[in-house]
Amino acid sequence: MTKSLTGKVALVAGATRGAGRGIAVQLGAAGATVYVTGRTTRSERSEMNRPETIEETAALVNAAGGRGIAVQVDHLVPDEVRALVSRIQGEEGSLHVLVNDIFGATTIEWNKSVWESSLEIGMRTLRLAVETHFITSHFAIPLLIRTPGGLVVEVTDGTDEYNAANYRVSFFYDLAKASVNRMAFALAHELKPHGATAVSLTPGWLRSEFMLDAYRVTESNWRDATAVSPHFAISESPAYVGRAVAALAQDPDVSRWNGKSLSSGQLAKVYGFTDLDGSQPDAWRYMTEVQDAGKPADVTGYR
Repeated sequence: MTKSLTGKVALVAGATRGAGRGIAVQLGAAGATVYVTGRTTRSERSEMNRPETIEETAALVNAAGGRGIAVQVDHLVPDEVRALVSRIQGEEGSLHVLVNDIFGATTIEWNKSVWESSLEIGMRTLRLAVETHFITSHFAIPLLIRTPGGLVVEVTDGTDEYNAANYRVSFFYDLAKASVNRMAFALAHELKPHGATAVSLTPGWLRSEFMLDAYRVTESNWRDATAVSPHFAISESPAYVGRAVAALAQDPDVSRWNGKSLSSGQLAKVYGFTDLDGSQPDAWRYMTEVQDAGKPADVTGYR
């Protein structure tokens, strides 16, 4: 990857771990200055109670060749987001890429209807998955549109096409992920007159730190988990979706994607990037044609 994002400024909101961390690191690998935000620092953990920190993410951005700046922010608190954007404006003067990857829900009630679900848990899920995104956009986009060519990426779970045809395991999770896709669609209409682009982007089956821990594997031996869950063979590292965002940010014709729902596997075919192992997993096509179709796990032709 070339350093074509040198001099560009990105904000990855929700970069403590998972897709957000992968995106931040790959933007750094392309030379960007990356503000990485989240609630967990070396001295304080969020309700997720995970060990990953925003300082670690910033250090990984630096190691990749960019400049990482860690800022503790609760994106449900407007004053904290306002202060973050003011800091970016004061220190850098511009913002070129905004990635909304905020979630951080600790409890999701799977396989429960709206009337069976805890209203408190469901509303918390929506606040973390949806409200955080539009609060961040409200404050960050005025700075982003000062420079033509800005990019907003709404990170979600599932493409528009997949989510429209498939119930996503619970009422509140289904609503949350569909809402993020729709936010990108709405932002695209609002940003177009300003020469900026908005897309929604989904990774496939992500080998996040949480998922690796759940299967008791590491990135180096993740294939061992297929003995328990054979379809895990289609999974991808956080670097893959990170490379998708970096490719979009470097594309001088990125406006062709405005308002589109995209996946890491789809963009890999267009831009030619690979996952860490050199493959190009196409998880959403696999899930439709193999996993959801009840076929035996076989990633031949899908990665």
